Formats: sequence, structure tokens, C-alpha cells
Amino acid sequence: MHAIEELASFVADHREGALPQEARETAALLVTDLIAATAAGLNSTLAAAARAAAAELYGSGVARVWLTGQSLSIAGAAMANAAAASALDIDDGHRGAAGHAGAGVVPAALAVGQAIDASNERILDAIALGYDVALRVATARPTATIETYSSGRWVGYGAAAAAGRLIGLDAGQMAHAMAIAGAEGPINFPTGTSMFQGSTVKEAIPPAVVAGLTGAFRARAGATGPLDLIDDDSRFTRHVLTGGLGETWWLRQCYLKPYACCRYMHAAVDAILALRQPGKPVVSLRIETFPQGLRLSNARAPKTLEGGQYSYYFSCALAALHGAVALQPVDPARLADAEVLELAGRIELDAHEDFATSFPAGTPCRVILDQGEGPQSLTVPHPLGDVANPMSRTQVTEKFRRIAAASMASDWQDRVLTALDGLLTQGFSPLFAALAAPRLILAAE
Repeated sequence: MHAIEELASFVADHREGALPQEARETAALLVTDLIAATAAGLNSTLAAAARAAAAELYGSGVARVWLTGQSLSIAGAAMANAAAASALDIDDGHRGAAGHAGAGVVPAALAVGQAIDASNERILDAIALGYDVALRVATARPTATIETYSSGRWVGYGAAAAAGRLIGLDAGQMAHAMAIAGAEGPINFPTGTSMFQGSTVKEAIPPAVVAGLTGAFRARAGATGPLDLIDDDSRFTRHVLTGGLGETWWLRQCYLKPYACCRYMHAAVDAILALRQPGKPVVSLRIETFPQGLRLSNARAPKTLEGGQYSYYFSCALAALHGAVALQPVDPARLADAEVLELAGRIELDAHEDFATSFPAGTPCRVILDQGEGPQSLTVPHPLGDVANPMSRTQVTEKFRRIAAASMASDWQDRVLTALDGLLTQGFSPLFAALAAPRLILAAE
């Protein structure tokens, strides 16, 4: 049996409602975190452009574009929501995958689930199964052969699995759905060929979602894909792809992000926040990290928010001068902050042998900060939000309120959070209603 067929059988044949309680709770938490990320990124250039394009290209329908007055086709809503969720780089991720599954899987599952009025348990199953497939495919790639860590290279497999589960594909159709998604998904740029991290291309998650959805619906209509796509042992480790299916739910291994910047630098931000003395000048700041951290665009004076998200210099200067709130999320005006840019120009960044083999399993950093009383050093092995240093539901709720404030009034936040808190008991219908723009909610009442 091909690896993709084994994964497909697991997804298609998993008994509805048999998801363990801890996996259901994690799925609900990840949905909450992703809606928060969407609210933060809603008014970004990346998200606004995606909504405009989705409306023109994919047309109207019944699937909600979250936190707006728009309802589009399944592909249009899922693409637009994926763009907003991933816009500010504050969405969930996974260390082994070195990327983000939620911004692809959750928009695909909710768009299809809402459009076909799927049962609550079926939507939860689709989310958990979609994460499993996406993260297994991503993590199965041997580190030495990975050309790019872009999530768009693999998250389409999970979107196809989630959509296929919801529309009732059998195991054979499911295998072809994932094969089509994998074969036709975005290539994106190999690492080192472009500074694409500083543009709205970023991780190529929105087009991967469209590819995944297309794979599922085309497979239902009879299309076929290359079933041996992930069988090459030099490119995919089989026991990671298919070992222990259903024994461990991979979504429970995801990390959450408190700061709107690349996960690579979160340990450095945590260390800076622990060491900083607000109001005192920064005499010097040195960051020691793992080698892959130096492959980011790392502009000292980024011109765009995306450029800032992929810059140790900029993000760490923000943290040192203005604290955590400056990264929750980042105000575009900070791109022209003379004090931030001056410090970003002085920060030392280097790879250290202590962390040479840490990535992708870990993203540790050491910070040496001098604020006039001599250098102080702190090493952070597990940044806040890692499985080894998790964020509680209370912390996720606090994050929601902080990063959603620019897009949502507090009473609207209350409606959405109430629906999210009741997801496992009241289902998805209250959430779909709450995600409509307030004027639509009031009209309905």
C-alpha cells in the first residue's frame, strides 16, 4: 500500500465522534487561537488583497469570510481566511514541521463544514485529521533534504484531508484527493533564492488551501493523482508518515505564538523581556541562535510588516525598547521608529555552536543584554507557547483580546469568545453567527 493510501484510509475510515476528549479540547483551543490571529491580520494589506481577489475570482456563496460582511464560495472564503490568519505570523505552528498547519486546515474545514451544514463532530474530526496528515507529511521530510520550510509545500495535504472527510470521500477517493493536492500545490521559493519572506507571498498557505480543496472536490468527481507521491524514502520517512495512526494526535504537539514575528526569534524575545529594564538605554544587545535563524531576510530596516516579521534585528529591538505589547501585534508605524531602527542597526546576531543541531526540533536562543550595569545573559530553550512551555486557555483568551482590539469592539469580542468557549458543547453554529460583522448579527436578531 502506498503511504498516501494508508493515510487516506485512516482519514476516511476514522469513526465519527471517536476523537479523544483531549484532542477535541486541543482542536477547540487551536480554533480560538486562529480566530485571534485572523482578527489581528484582518486589515493587513495581505488579507485585504486576498479578500478582494477571492471575491472576484471565486464568487459569492454561503461560506463566511470571518469578521466581515462577506460570504463567498468555499474556495474563496477559505483562501481569504487563510490569508488573514497567516498575515501577521502569529498563528500556531509545529516544531517538527517547521511551519504552520492551522492557517490552512482550519479555514478549509470551516468553509466546507459551514457550506454543507456538517455536524459538529464531523467538523472537529476533519480538523484533527487534517492536522495529522499535514504535520506527518511535513515532519517526515528529512531535514537535510528540505529545500524550503514554507508551509505551502505541505499544508495542502491537510486541507484536502479535512475537506475530503467532510464531503464523505471513501479511502480511494481520499488518496487521490491528497495526491492531487500534493502534486498541484504551490512550489514557493527554495530557501536562499529570494528574500520572499519580506513580501506578501510569505508561506504560500492560501494557494495551498485552494489546492487542497480542489483536490478533494476533483477526486469526488473522478479525478486521479499520483499515489506514489510521498513513497520516496530519501524524501519522506515512512514511519513518521504512517506510524501509530490514531494513537497520538499530532495537533496536540502544536505550539502557540504570543508575538507577531517568526517563531525562530521567540526565545530571543522571551529572554529580552525577562532581562530588560524599561526606561534604561540599551548599551549593547547580542543574540546567539541556531544557524537557520541567519537564513531569514533579517533586514535591519524592513520596509514592510512582513519584512519585520522575518527580522531578528527589528523584532528584538522592538521587544527591548517597547516590551511585549509592541509585538502583539506590530504597529506599522514602528517601521519608521528612529529609536527602534537605531538599535536594530547595532544588534549583534550570530549562530552559536551550542545550538548547531537544535533546529527544527527546537528554536533556542541566548541573549546578552547590557543596559548600563554590565552584560547579563539568559538562555531560553523553550519559548512561551511550546509544548514544553505551553500557553493556557486564559493566556490564549488574553492574547485574543490584545491582538483583536484593532479590528473588533469589546462586545463583539465577547460574542466570539463565548461561542468559542462553548464550541464543544454548543457546536459551530454559534461561532459562524458570531463571526459575522456586528451589523449582520443585529439585523438577524
